[in-house]
Amino acid sequence: MKTKLFNFFTAFCILFLSFSSCKNNEKEKKTVQEEKTEKISIEKLTESPAYSDATLQLNQPGSIANTIDGKVEFNFEINNYTLGAQTDSPNTKKLANSGKGQHIHFILNNQPYSAHYEPKFTKEIPEGTHHLVAFLSRSYHESVKNENSVIVKKLVVGENSKDSLTFDIASPTLIYSRPKGTYSGEDAKHLLLDFFVLNTTLSEKGNKVKANINGEEFLITEWAPYVIKGLPLGEVTIQLELIDAQGNPIPGPFNKVKRTVTLK
Repeated sequence: MKTKLFNFFTAFCILFLSFSSCKNNEKEKKTVQEEKTEKISIEKLTESPAYSDATLQLNQPGSIANTIDGKVEFNFEINNYTLGAQTDSPNTKKLANSGKGQHIHFILNNQPYSAHYEPKFTKEIPEGTHHLVAFLSRSYHESVKNENSVIVKKLVVGENSKDSLTFDIASPTLIYSRPKGTYSGEDAKHLLLDFFVLNTTLSEKGNKVKANINGEEFLITEWAPYVIKGLPLGEVTIQLELIDAQGNPIPGPFNKVKRTVTLK
């Protein structure tokens, strides 16, 4: 009798442990599944100093940059803003942050920017007509958004340049800034989404920016920096488009741009 009870008890324990193990495995699988299907979201970035009185001017070159070897010298003047300083904000620890500090985002023809930590530098620019947008950037790459912190200039390089973009410098324009490049570790968890809008405002009843992030669509009705969360590792595709109140694309060579970044 004791033997039968012992066998029964042993079998019950084995069954119970097996059931518990299965439940734990199911819970673990569910957790992994939830992590894989985390939803992409964007939220407004806060806690950045405004730098409302910061100014950026371009002293050199003028509208025409004659050059033989393609090298153009740039000389910016900055006031009420310090290049090379770390921005005084908690965002330096929340976002990908440049150890070299605050800088200028130099964007030619709405291509990926180059960062410059000194007001004077030389760049190789091919012959042709180009459209420059340059603005002050915090150390974590958020643009300073005021009417005096940005330069918009048409540059003619060489003697036989042609303007193939037919860009109206006074028209509503979207300029892409971030995200850019490769992110790893903690930097890959929160990506800064930042852009510049020229000659327009964004609102719920007016012009907007339509953002498509890995197939997820968002309508942005306020010109502000945002943080993208919930992105999977690997390649991430981001498309921004300037649209009107009815959802129609606003004409312009820069108003729809697509970029790919890598998270690892």
